Amino acid sequence: MKKYENFHLQFIGGEWGEGSSKTSKIADYNPYTGELILEFISADEQDVDAAYQAAKLASKNWAVSNFTERRDIMSKALELFTVRKQEFIDLLVMESGSTLLKAKIEFDAAIEGFKFAIGMPARLQGYISQSSVAGKEARVYRKPLGVIGVISPWNLPFYLSLRSVIYALAVGNTVVLKPAPQTPITGGSFMGKLFEEAGIPKGVFNVVMGSNEETGDAFVENPIPRLISFTGSTRVGSMIGEKCGRLLKKAVLEMGGDNAFIVREDADIDYAVNSAAFGKFLHQGQICMAINRILIHENIYQEFAEKFIAKIATLKYGNPADPDVIVGPLIEKRQVDRILKNIDESIKAGAILALGGTAEGNVIAPTVITNATNKMPIACDEIFGPVAVLIPFKDDEEAIQMANDSIYGLSGALHTKDLDKGVRIAQQIETGMVHINDQSVNDEPQIVFGGEKSSGLTKFNADEVVAEFTTLQVITVQYEHRKYPF
Repeated sequence: MKKYENFHLQFIGGEWGEGSSKTSKIADYNPYTGELILEFISADEQDVDAAYQAAKLASKNWAVSNFTERRDIMSKALELFTVRKQEFIDLLVMESGSTLLKAKIEFDAAIEGFKFAIGMPARLQGYISQSSVAGKEARVYRKPLGVIGVISPWNLPFYLSLRSVIYALAVGNTVVLKPAPQTPITGGSFMGKLFEEAGIPKGVFNVVMGSNEETGDAFVENPIPRLISFTGSTRVGSMIGEKCGRLLKKAVLEMGGDNAFIVREDADIDYAVNSAAFGKFLHQGQICMAINRILIHENIYQEFAEKFIAKIATLKYGNPADPDVIVGPLIEKRQVDRILKNIDESIKAGAILALGGTAEGNVIAPTVITNATNKMPIACDEIFGPVAVLIPFKDDEEAIQMANDSIYGLSGALHTKDLDKGVRIAQQIETGMVHINDQSVNDEPQIVFGGEKSSGLTKFNADEVVAEFTTLQVITVQYEHRKYPF
């Protein structure tokens, strides 16, 4: 099977072509080597509108297509994605700095997303409701919204694009995808080629790859899309939500996290250490669900810290193409600079650098900070990097208070041998998801996913995503003449 090529082209209305910008180009770099992967002309507002127009034109037929047609196209795309596994993994390692372990995890997550979506077209069920008016019934139909715009991030570029795209397509919407400029291939054009090869009708799925300055506002403010699905930072998400509110269109926003990992006094310390290591350092911590703060009961703090530091000291870091490497590069230099600054400011405030704290290129050595407090920059800001922050607490009430002392509320974890007590504590944590005796990075298509507070407004997965990407229409039927008062 020939590998995909020409990733620099926009996919609009079933055709591949150059972007139309007169001023902007996208430069796609390998974050580990710094080498240029490709450079191409950015899409502009004209391309965005063309993509939305193509999606609108295709929307009517796709919305009323037999669910088996949508199912079969997604099944074919899944088959092709499976066959192209190594091609995809190689691209993901090269473009996003994913380690081989993380790339395989993202591939597997995408497979599960495909499988779940394949059964979704048959789940658009309405219902009949009784009326208080004699001889009348109300039929409630669940229908696709129409055209949906998807803005995806660079950290899990394929999966977090697919999670919106595949569900939107499954329930009968057409889609325009704008991937992050840092990962235009694995977040965008690779998916376009996959669906094209699977036989998706022209205009049903479109990809525009543009700089945020050139296409960002136009993508959200174009009058055609009924919903904007955004995954990314809270700062950008709040601006998108504000625009959507003003324009009276729906917004699905999945944003940042300051996730707490709580270790109670009765926890299995060795197991909790391993759990925390995975939840913190997978993909260099560049995951919205990644552990941001490790809160440890003061009576076991020293033992946990010693074992955790020893564990993290064994993690190999560097070239993500090395199968033994656990921690690869951050996506770009400005992220490295931001994190090192937060570490420095926190140390000046009294934190102790117990391990790491150095950087070479875009790779930050696995780092552990002890003697930290909840108010230090390295604790209260979303780290999005390979830095673990260890903070002691004295009792459950303080742990709950510390976990909730954040504008975010996406995910979290709690380790304890008392499961009933653990559930009662979890119910008091202001976050969308809490994983008892596990870590915070969990996303399964059949389980509801979503945050609270500044981490998001809506839910993904399960039946919740069907509700987000559809609307209800009521049609009443009057079977016998109604008596009117005049």
